[in-house]
Amino acid sequence: MLDQSTIKGRLVATAMRLAGERPWNEVTLAQIAEAAGVGLVDLRNHFTSKGDLVASFVRMVDDAVLAQAAQRAHGRKQAEKETPRDALFDVIMSRFDVLAPYKPGLKSIAKAWPNDPSVGCAVACSQAWMLRAAGIRADGIEGSVRVLGLAGVYMSVYRTWLSDDDPGLGKTMAVLDRRLRRGESALKTVDECAARFCGVARRMRDVFRGPERERRAESAPPAAPTPPPSPAV
Repeated sequence: MLDQSTIKGRLVATAMRLAGERPWNEVTLAQIAEAAGVGLVDLRNHFTSKGDLVASFVRMVDDAVLAQAAQRAHGRKQAEKETPRDALFDVIMSRFDVLAPYKPGLKSIAKAWPNDPSVGCAVACSQAWMLRAAGIRADGIEGSVRVLGLAGVYMSVYRTWLSDDDPGLGKTMAVLDRRLRRGESALKTVDECAARFCGVARRMRDVFRGPERERRAESAPPAAPTPPPSPAV
């Protein structure tokens, strides 16, 4: 999954490998550079911390998941349309498929989960892209609520996945299905509230803009006479 033909990809892949071999807290940037056969100058040109490496890994996983989602969407053109929940279920499970080769390293990183803004931002952005990959809107007020809701679902299921050693991931799928169903019911209520809020906000905007439009109309110069219509051709 990681393109190791580039310095950036080689550094990220090496970091994940070392994380699987020893506690993440004991892994240093210098060790990652040496193991990847990269100088510290080149490493600094791409990353400033181990958190940056993890954030880059998250974005690379996003790329792989989005590519798979595009392939599935193409294959479903003639098939019966999925529900949003089913599509999101498939996207998240495909993400776990992509993550599977790096599970030892991810377990090590999870034990020392870095309180790093770059990691938090990358993980938050991933939720929005997973929604989009499932054909679910992730923009605006409603989208922001969905992103927050999915973040809670995903982190809970992610912890289950880390400890699920069943090749079929039965426990992970059961927890994911249950959490998505529960979240779907909650989001319906939230979406309705958000829609009402947007409607009230639009009406308030129109109320406050009304006097302004009237003042502009009073101060506007008289309109020029309308020319006769052109003949039809």
